[in-house]
Amino acid sequence: MKKVISILIIFSFISLTTTSCSADHSYNDEENKTKVETAMDNEDKKQDIKDDENKEQNIEKEIDNNKISDEDKKNTEKDNIDSSKNTSSKSSLETKERDWFFEPKKDGSPSTVPSDVENVIKNHSTYFLGDTSEKVIYLTFDEGYENGYTGKILDVLKANNIKAAFFVVTPYIKTNKDLIKRMVDEGHLVCNHSVHHPSMAQVALKGKEKFKEEFTGVEEIFKEVTGKEMPKFFRPPMGKYSELSLAYTKELGYKTIFWSFAYNDWNVDKQPDPESAKKRIVDKAHNGAIYLLHAVSKTNTEILDSVIKELKAKGFRFASLEELK
Repeated sequence: MKKVISILIIFSFISLTTTSCSADHSYNDEENKTKVETAMDNEDKKQDIKDDENKEQNIEKEIDNNKISDEDKKNTEKDNIDSSKNTSSKSSLETKERDWFFEPKKDGSPSTVPSDVENVIKNHSTYFLGDTSEKVIYLTFDEGYENGYTGKILDVLKANNIKAAFFVVTPYIKTNKDLIKRMVDEGHLVCNHSVHHPSMAQVALKGKEKFKEEFTGVEEIFKEVTGKEMPKFFRPPMGKYSELSLAYTKELGYKTIFWSFAYNDWNVDKQPDPESAKKRIVDKAHNGAIYLLHAVSKTNTEILDSVIKELKAKGFRFASLEELK
């Protein structure tokens, strides 16, 4: 009987232990399961966050790409100043920098240019002569800076009832506002000679927008001083140009004005003798001549009145660049 009871006790203990262990295992399994599920949930959430971040990054990239695309389009549109007027593509235009060159004649006939120069300038509203069918002269003055002679030159022009063209840079307008106003008031053309006096062939290589800035900077200060729009005539600084720069100038609505007569009058420290200078200017006169004179020249100022009178005596009249066709 005692043995039976002992066996029953042992069996009960084993059953309780087994149950307890099973419960412990069940609890531990449930706890582990919860931990695993929680970890999985966390991983899923992390992945969802990463997915959301990737989506946002992709959206941002797409937006950035669209922005870049829009900017490119705007730059392209800006680069085409007036595409309807542009008859030649950039790639087909010569970019070689050239120095203006003409061939004066001894028989009184108009100056000429080499055939290769003629081929470059012929389609780009570029002039070095006016009307060669009549005895007409166009007086033009370059104004890089004021040397104290422009007022006297204006006096001579007024006394002889002659309208000239003055090609000015931005600093000249800013520092000589009264002279600019007087030029305009007395019927002269105040024309564009660029902002910084650079080689326009070199500026053209930087693109149309940079090229355009050399024009608009002068236009803006001229209008600020005079209240008027600047006449659309441009003289390339130093006579440097390329076919591309001439094409860009034309697209901006300008005529490029070179010259068929010039001489070494710009060096203020080595001025030409007045009598020899006057003889040269008068002897080289020809139909349609565009004279380039520098207003910084003391010699030019001294002889201008007598030069005008002698040329008139030879049957020449003086015309405005506005007559160019």
